[in-house]
Amino acid sequence: MKPVAIFRHLATEGPGYFATYLERHDVPWQLVKIDAGDAVPPDPRAYSGICFMGGPMSVNDDLPWIRDELALIRCAVDADVPVIGHCLGGQLMARALGGAVTRNRVKEIGWGEVQVVESDAARRWFGEAPRTFPAFHWHGETFSIPPHAIRILSSAHCENQAFVRGKHFGMQCHVEMTPQLVSDWCRDWNREVAALAARVPSVQTPDEMMAGLDARIAALHRMADVIYAEWIKGLRP
Repeated sequence: MKPVAIFRHLATEGPGYFATYLERHDVPWQLVKIDAGDAVPPDPRAYSGICFMGGPMSVNDDLPWIRDELALIRCAVDADVPVIGHCLGGQLMARALGGAVTRNRVKEIGWGEVQVVESDAARRWFGEAPRTFPAFHWHGETFSIPPHAIRILSSAHCENQAFVRGKHFGMQCHVEMTPQLVSDWCRDWNREVAALAARVPSVQTPDEMMAGLDARIAALHRMADVIYAEWIKGLRP
């Protein structure tokens, strides 16, 4: 099988549990380190699937690699190569497919419940899994649902938490988190909330995010397993 290409945009926002899941299921993967200057490959057909991780930049920033990744996503969808995106990755997918990325009404940082939005697509992706689960969040922007896609997850602080378009899955939230990733990101907490006039309920402190972490991560991975299991069904040989 060809490898899954995983695009990393910041050293501390690596593939986390997504890579663990692929390895457990004997799916090869290749890391494209955008943060280290790797070029965006032009042909998605070199891969069985394509995954985009998060990052602190905006999809609306004028960066050459953003334009290249948007073009790659469109080519991948046209070539029937499955794409999955986490946070910034989901925003890249939404914009590439005709949606918009704008400021969310609040920053959302920490653990928060998301709900499955019932539809035929939701039943396909989530089956009998719980319809509400705690996901991890770290974003100030949000995407609109692109044409021909279906909203599949939502939350109180961000209406569009995930969408699907056939075999492609774009998320605003994070299901790939590990204890190390949560700990690393908490080091950036002061910088993230410095501009807030007051801390809002959608923003947790590092102590709140780290509390009961092992149990929270275990629950998160159970839902990640559900999403990733459906996604890898579409991988090209």
